[in-house]
Amino acid sequence: MGNIVAIVGRPNVGKSTLFNRLVESRQAIVDEEAGTTRDRHYGFAQWNGCEFSVIDTGGWVEGSDDVFEEAINRQVQLALDEADVILFLVDVAHGVTDLDQELASRLRRLNKQRPVLLVANKADNYEIGMNAAEFYKLGLGDPITVSAINGSGTGDLLDLLVAKFDKTSPVERELEDLPRFAVVGRPNAGKSSLINSFIGEERHIVTDIAGTTRDSVYTRFNKFGFDFYLVDTAGIRKKSKVTEDLEYYSVIRSIRSIESADVCILMIDATRGVESQDMNIFSIIQKNKKGLVVCVNKWDLVENKSNETIKTFERAIKERFAPFVDFPVLFISATTRQRIFKVLETADAVYKTRKQRIPTSQLNEYFLPLIEKFPPPANKGKYIKIKYVTQIQGPYTPSFVFFANLPQYVKEPYKRFLENKLRSRWNFTGTPVQVFIRQK
Repeated sequence: MGNIVAIVGRPNVGKSTLFNRLVESRQAIVDEEAGTTRDRHYGFAQWNGCEFSVIDTGGWVEGSDDVFEEAINRQVQLALDEADVILFLVDVAHGVTDLDQELASRLRRLNKQRPVLLVANKADNYEIGMNAAEFYKLGLGDPITVSAINGSGTGDLLDLLVAKFDKTSPVERELEDLPRFAVVGRPNAGKSSLINSFIGEERHIVTDIAGTTRDSVYTRFNKFGFDFYLVDTAGIRKKSKVTEDLEYYSVIRSIRSIESADVCILMIDATRGVESQDMNIFSIIQKNKKGLVVCVNKWDLVENKSNETIKTFERAIKERFAPFVDFPVLFISATTRQRIFKVLETADAVYKTRKQRIPTSQLNEYFLPLIEKFPPPANKGKYIKIKYVTQIQGPYTPSFVFFANLPQYVKEPYKRFLENKLRSRWNFTGTPVQVFIRQK
C-alpha cells in the first residue's frame, strides 16, 4: 500500500531537515531563515521493508506579514487531509509557542481520524532532550525526541511510524486477489481513451482539456480470458504547473496508484515524444520497482509509420530510460483501437514474468560455471568466490541472492553483469530485477 506521511509544524523547527533524513537525500532546501520552504516536496522512503511517501510542507503561521502565509497554510491543510500519518514537529530548544498550541488544537481534532505523532526535534544531546516533557501540555501523547540534523532517535521514530500504517486499505482488501494495471502518463496522453477502448464504452470522460481525470478510477476487465483491474489515473504534470488544490490531490492519488499497482502502462504522446515529465513518471515507477509497459499513443497521427521510424522511436525511448531498457514498447492508437489488445496481452505477460520463480538448482547449474569462467575482479589482493545463488521467495520484485566469501568487494558493474546474464537466460522483460550479494 502507498502510505503517505506529512510533516507539519511552525517555521524553522527542522521539517525539511527531517524530510531529507527520511528520504535519504537533499531534496528540500535547508536554511536557518524561517519560511525557506513554501511549496510541498514529495519523497520516497522505506524502513524495515515498509515503503511510504513523505510530504514536506511549509511552516504554519498566522497573523504574519508574509504574503505567502495563506497559500502555505492551504498547502499544509491539503497535506493533512491526504496523509495517513502526521508528524507534528516541534522545537525542543524553543519550547511550546502560541503557534504550536494553535496547530496542536487542529491536530487533536484530526487525531480521531488518523494518527498524529508528536516529534520533538533538535534534541541534539540528552540534557536538551529532557526539556521535551513540556510538550505533554499539547495533548498529543508522548513526545518522541529526535535530532534530524544528526539522525539521533530517527530509528525509534520510524519504528513507531510504520507501526501506525494500516497495512491494507479498504480498496486494496477488495482488490488484493486480482492484478492491478495502472495506466499512467502526462495529462492528455490518452489514458482514459485507452481504458474506454478496452471496455467498449464511454465510462471515463474524455476531452481535449488536460486534467479532465481528477481521481484514480478502478475498472474491472473480465473478458477474453483476462481478469484484472485497470486503474485510470490523473495526468502527472510538473509541480510548477500544478496550481489547483484539486489537482494536487489528483497527482498524489496517481502516485498512490503506481505504488499499489503490479504493472504500470506508461502512455507517451507520439506527437510530442519523450519529455522530461515522462522521465519523472518513469523514475517513480522505477523507485517503486513496478512492471512496465511503454505505449506510444496517437500513432494514427504520425505520417511516417515505417519500420525505420518505429525503430528510431523505440531506440530514442530506451536511450532516455537507460540503464533499464528491458521493457516492451508498443505503438498504439486508443481512438482507432489499433493494437490496443496487444497492450493487455503484454501487461499480463509482464505480470506473470514478475511472479515467476526459478528453481535454485537451475540457477546454480547456470551461474556457477559462468562465475568460475568470469569471476568478480580481485580487490586488494583478495579473491572473491561466489558459491551459491537462490531466489528470494516473496510476492514482490524478483530478487536473487548470491552468497560470497567477501561480498563487500563485489562492485556495481559486476552486479549489472549478473543481472544481464540473468535476463539473457530467463525472460524478465518489463520487470525490474534485484541482485544482492551476501556473506556465506
